[in-house]
Amino acid sequence: MDLNKYSRRNFFRESCFMAVMPSVLSSFSISKNSANPLSLPPVMALQDLYRAAALLKQKEPVKWLFVGNRITARVGHTHGYRSFPEIFAERIRMRLQRKRDIVINTGVSGNTSQDILDDFDWRITQFKPAVLSLMIGTNDCAKKEMNTEIFEQNLNSLISKIRITGAVVILQTPNTIIVEKASERANLFDYVSVIQNLAKREKQILVDNWTYWRRTLQINPEADVNKNWMNDPLHPNGKGHSQIAHLMLRELSIFDPADPTCGGKYYEGEH
Repeated sequence: MDLNKYSRRNFFRESCFMAVMPSVLSSFSISKNSANPLSLPPVMALQDLYRAAALLKQKEPVKWLFVGNRITARVGHTHGYRSFPEIFAERIRMRLQRKRDIVINTGVSGNTSQDILDDFDWRITQFKPAVLSLMIGTNDCAKKEMNTEIFEQNLNSLISKIRITGAVVILQTPNTIIVEKASERANLFDYVSVIQNLAKREKQILVDNWTYWRRTLQINPEADVNKNWMNDPLHPNGKGHSQIAHLMLRELSIFDPADPTCGGKYYEGEH
């Protein structure tokens, strides 16, 4: 897979935003190795990317909030390895030296979009986040009382309520599943499509895990995604969580392949 052709640097060279926001752009860490392996977001979605970049550049600490279901909560599937919010936290707080930033995880196993709406004040409002990552849908698609229309209404409501808090919204599609072993969620892609279309329509940052995992399955079969990135038909294992974290870091242009949190080697001291 040639990732270089997706480089956000090449895109920025052609963007009119280059002329009007050079100070914000300077805070991005962009290289050929940090290229986003997916198609670029709508130009207007760059506004939130600029806001996120400005937050990373400011001296004041930032609150990052991760909201979702069991995948975000990392319950029982990583064999003791870290979840993608934890990997993200190390990259932000240690490697980027933003030591006073706070990364909060309010993911709850079994949750749907309706659960998050019903628990919005406890899960979101009280923390006053500057940036909020939302990954949902894997449970919604298995509920008899749910359909894609209701799911879209819930997502729209969530985004509207989050925007009122002033937070930058990062939508995430869930990872792919092994449909043959999870037939009750065979329609998950319909819910993924709702997230993708809503992100495009509402100009939201999108970390499209589904598309990245599907492309890897198709283009790089030796990666053996289902075996190496999954703990069961639905949930990512430790390696899968690292893939989700890395894609998020790429979207925010703070991925560095030499950094341990991005797959580089950790320092091993004398002992």
